[in-house]
Amino acid sequence: MLDAGTLLTGILIFLARICDVSLGTVRTIVTVQGRGVVAFFLAIFEILIWITVISTVVQKVASQPILALFYALGFATGNLVGIAVERKIALGFMILRVFTRTAGRALTERLRNLGQPVTVFQGEGMRGPVDELYIACRRRDLRRILSIVNEEDPESFYITEMARDVCRTIRPLSAECSGWRSVFKRK
Repeated sequence: MLDAGTLLTGILIFLARICDVSLGTVRTIVTVQGRGVVAFFLAIFEILIWITVISTVVQKVASQPILALFYALGFATGNLVGIAVERKIALGFMILRVFTRTAGRALTERLRNLGQPVTVFQGEGMRGPVDELYIACRRRDLRRILSIVNEEDPESFYITEMARDVCRTIRPLSAECSGWRSVFKRK
């Protein structure tokens, strides 16, 4: 039978697991990106939550086996939430390579006017000459840059890849601060 105390404990375990697994997902990603200090502090909070939850589950699971289900559901949900959070904050840098036959000059000028550095190479594609635009950008700017690319040349071909290290800060695209950056006046 599921009494109110067991249900409340289960809900708290579920929510705590969402928190610690989400932190773990983000911690893993920032570790891969080489952000050791951030990963260090995320790991502390992650493990403090996990130890609290696992000790509760281990103590009570024999008499209340339903808590194992809350634990498992919290873990699974935490993975999804962690991925969504990491995508939302979009830490790190990307390399974007855009290949265009018709809009190299216009696209380069438009992105540079927004403050985005672009390096252009001339090359030969299957159907003749192409411009390759090599762009190192912040992940949070990638979607906006790709929308500009698609406006200028819907036939363009592009490739993205993660950049682990960038030797200097890349100026962001001109945009109003939003979210937490507006609070701290960062771009």
